[in-house]
Amino acid sequence: MAGEQQWLAERFEEQRGHLRAVAYRMLGSLAEADDAVQDTWLRVCRSGADDVENLSGWMTTILARVCLNVLRSRAVRREESIGRELVDTVSAAPEEEVLLADSVGLALLVVLETLTPAERLAFVLHDTFAVPFDEIAPIVGRSPAAARQLASRARRRVRGGAALPGADLARQRAVVTAFLAAARGGDFNALIAVLDPDVVFRVDRTASGGPAALELRGARVVAKNALAFSERSRFTRPLIVDGSVGIVMAPGGRLLGVGRIVIREGRITEVDLIADPDRLAQLDLSVLDD
Repeated sequence: MAGEQQWLAERFEEQRGHLRAVAYRMLGSLAEADDAVQDTWLRVCRSGADDVENLSGWMTTILARVCLNVLRSRAVRREESIGRELVDTVSAAPEEEVLLADSVGLALLVVLETLTPAERLAFVLHDTFAVPFDEIAPIVGRSPAAARQLASRARRRVRGGAALPGADLARQRAVVTAFLAAARGGDFNALIAVLDPDVVFRVDRTASGGPAALELRGARVVAKNALAFSERSRFTRPLIVDGSVGIVMAPGGRLLGVGRIVIREGRITEVDLIADPDRLAQLDLSVLDD
């Protein structure tokens, strides 16, 4: 028995990297991913691997069920204060998680957060890890055809559809990218260059962390505010918000805020920073093509 357990432990260690990658994309949290992998190991130990021909697929299936339970539990308890996290600390994400989110695609992780648990699981397993739908189906309790539809719906949500022509979208992206680069680099003059002189920056009550929403006016005021919070720009990336280029703030891939941006004649004229969970849920978010 001890020999069988040792053999199983060695096989699991061979799969740990793969399982961790699957769990991170499904959960968007490194801590939760590591917990899911550990839970999977405990279930593997209890089940044993007798007569299992495809160990990798079997372990991935067990992990997927663990992750699905986590996602469903998370969907039930989304009553948490995002605003205070946004105001108090955005730099708490471990460096490893920041790098991992960048490697996966921070905006992608955010859009995955908008999917239902079953859609997210079907999309990640099939589109990222090429798991067949007939193996996904029993995990989500659907037919293979229904599992295929889940992944298809998720794919449409992830890819979305910009309301603007490609050239306009590219110009918007260039302006937003320049704004973020200037904020990260602490370059006041570069910020002024991409801001309209009469720019308006609105922050909802949740994002402000105070009793009321905030509104800043004028390029110099907005630029100074952007410099004051340059640390947060490390976790901010462009994405499509309601058909136009906006920004998402997501330390380690966890959605904290979205910025809707209006650009006219190559300069930013309006920014609406949204962190209220109800308002975030109403936004149409999708990933920018590379």
